[in-house]
Amino acid sequence: MPELPEVETTRRGILSHLQGRRIAGIRVRQPRLRRPVPVAELQRAVGQRVHGVERRAKYLLLRLDRGTVIVHLGMSGSLRLVEQGTPPGPHDHLDLALDDGAVLRLRDPRRFGLVLWWEGDPLEHPLLRDLGPEPLGDGFDGAYLYTRSRGRRVAVKPFIMDSHVVAGVGNIYANEALFRAGIDPRRPAGRISRARYGRLAGAIKAVLAQAIGSGGTTLRDFLREDGRPGYFHLELQVYGREGQPCPRCGRPIRAVVLAQRRTYFCPHCQR
Repeated sequence: MPELPEVETTRRGILSHLQGRRIAGIRVRQPRLRRPVPVAELQRAVGQRVHGVERRAKYLLLRLDRGTVIVHLGMSGSLRLVEQGTPPGPHDHLDLALDDGAVLRLRDPRRFGLVLWWEGDPLEHPLLRDLGPEPLGDGFDGAYLYTRSRGRRVAVKPFIMDSHVVAGVGNIYANEALFRAGIDPRRPAGRISRARYGRLAGAIKAVLAQAIGSGGTTLRDFLREDGRPGYFHLELQVYGREGQPCPRCGRPIRAVVLAQRRTYFCPHCQR
């Protein structure tokens, strides 16, 4: 599914095309996504100007004059910019037409995405208000992780994937960050030292920044807003590499299931 770097890549890609433009129209072909699309409420956006495109965790926030369109790409969603009149495909569920003739089109084969309308501060939306700090922000560091982990018996990988702890660290990047930090993903979160959490926080920031610079990770469904793939999959060190040699020690990468997610690690390098 699109994770934080893919969503941030999308945000950066569409920002210059949307900012300052007015919404000329909205067409919903399929309102049955993860939650029903509020078709009537979304029509309030028509005629309003886009003042910015922001990201909170894996949510995109299209800030308008008097409201916000909130978009989540779900398991397989993508946003593409197409010319007006471009025929829609079978999974193209929503078009947001701009006053310059361009169309922002949501494609979501699995229909697990979200398109919502919110008036007021979007950060107070029930889906956003209880999220943890942004992993690339100043409020996220090793001291924060150490404090939040005290007394926690949950394994460290699902701990850092908990959006209430930190917003937007998905499965791919949790695997990669734990490898870089040399921490066994099965280790209880409450039994990791402050110093090791410092290394982990640094690794999370580094791997996310590197992935954003590479345009995200294309494994199955994710494509950037112009249809080009992301290339961070070429730089993955452990994710999806079960049985292959560890890039550090040469021993085989192992895979287990933690909190219902496939987890990859090197038993020798990660402790």
